[in-house]
Amino acid sequence: MSTDRLSGRELGGLVLLTVLWGINWPIMKTGVSVIAPMTFRSITMLLALPMLWWMIRAAGEPIRIAREHWAEMLFIALFNLVIWYVCVMYGVSLLSSGRAAILGYTMPIWAAVLGMILYRERPGVRLAVGVLAAAGGVALLMASELSAISGSPGGTALMLCAAGAWAYGTHLTRRRRLPASIKVITFWSVVLALLVCSALALVTERDRWQPAAINAPAVFALLYNSFVVFGVAQLLWFRLASTLSPVASGLSVLMIPVIGLFSGAWVLNEPLHWQDGAALACVVFAIAMVLLPTRARAGSA
Repeated sequence: MSTDRLSGRELGGLVLLTVLWGINWPIMKTGVSVIAPMTFRSITMLLALPMLWWMIRAAGEPIRIAREHWAEMLFIALFNLVIWYVCVMYGVSLLSSGRAAILGYTMPIWAAVLGMILYRERPGVRLAVGVLAAAGGVALLMASELSAISGSPGGTALMLCAAGAWAYGTHLTRRRRLPASIKVITFWSVVLALLVCSALALVTERDRWQPAAINAPAVFALLYNSFVVFGVAQLLWFRLASTLSPVASGLSVLMIPVIGLFSGAWVLNEPLHWQDGAALACVVFAIAMVLLPTRARAGSA
C-alpha cells in the first residue's frame, strides 16, 4: 500500500505551507536587497530560536539529542537547512525571486534521481508521470527566463545546488532513526544553520552592516521569516517530509514556485509570460498524480 496519502489535517497543512513559503520569495528578495544575505538569515534564525525553544518546552518534549545520534542530526541539518539557506540567500540576491523559486523547486526531480541511484528506488507509474509533469512545468517556467538565468550563472548554480541538497536532505529525513520530535529536529537544525550563517556574515559582510538603511519592508521581511517561516512553515515541512516519500513530498509543494512567481509579479513587478499558465497546469497535474487516491479496481475483493 502506498504511504503517499494525506489526511484532511495534513492536506490543510500542505495548503498553508504552500502559501506561506510561496509568498516568502518576494518578501525574502525585499529583505536581502537591503540587508546582506547571511546577515539577514542569521538575524531571522536568532529571533526564531527562543520561539522554537518555548514550543518544545510547552509540549513537554526533551530537547536533548543523545551523543550517539548527533552524527545523523548533523547530516539532516546540513542538507535540509545549512546548504539550502546558504545557497538560497546568495542565489535570490543574484536572481529575481520568481527565477530563484523555479530553480529551487527542481528538488523533486533530483529527489527521484537520487532515490534511484542511492537507494535503488523504483517509482510507480503515477509517481513517474508526476515527475515528468513537474519537469515539464519547470521547463516551461524556465523557458521565458533562460536569457536572464544564463546571464547569472552563479545564481543559477547556487539554486540548483540548493535543490540537490534539499532533495538529499528529504531522503535523510524520511529514513531517519533519530528518536526526536519534528520540533526538536527543527530547533537543532536552526542552531547549526545559525552557526554557519553567522560565521559567514562575520567574515564576509561586516562592511555591509548599515542598520540606518533598514526600512519598514526589510523589518517586515525579518519578522515574517523569523516567526512565520521558522515558527510555522519549517515545522510543517519536516512533518510532511516524514509522512510522504521524498519524491512525493517534493511534488506536493510544487505550487510554491508558482505562488512565488505570481506574488513576485504583484509585489516586485517581475514580468509574467504565457508559459506561467501552462506550467501551472503541469504542476497541478503532477500534484494530483501523487496525492489523489487511485480508484479501486472494479470487482476487487
